[in-house]
Amino acid sequence: MIAYPPERVDGAVAAALRRLDRHFAPLARAAQEVAILAYLDPEWRVLGMRHVAAGNAASLALSLRTVVADAIAFDAVAVAMAHNHPSGDPTPSVADYQITRRLAVTLDAIGVRLVEHVVLARGGCDRFRARGLL
Repeated sequence: MIAYPPERVDGAVAAALRRLDRHFAPLARAAQEVAILAYLDPEWRVLGMRHVAAGNAASLALSLRTVVADAIAFDAVAVAMAHNHPSGDPTPSVADYQITRRLAVTLDAIGVRLVEHVVLARGGCDRFRARGLL
């Protein structure tokens, strides 16, 4: 993994995530759960994105294998993720914590860092990074 001084990472990641917000924001109004994964280069620019739609309104099946394959294909050093809660409550669920942890550990194994997971809803948003979990 690329080692940046902490202030470089925090400032660069924050700026990159602010730029991603325009892509993530429309998820808040989606009627079913949808996830967006953004793959970032060493300068925290977007290399590519993947949208993952759920089979129903309340759950999302995220393939770790697909995320890893995309990260390798894009030669990404970081990934940012967002998904919505159609219920209107952005509070992360137990399943959200579990998939975030599994994704972070899986990506770390290939030298890629999960830098954010945003949960969006009509009632606002919740950021795993702000909770100190990433």
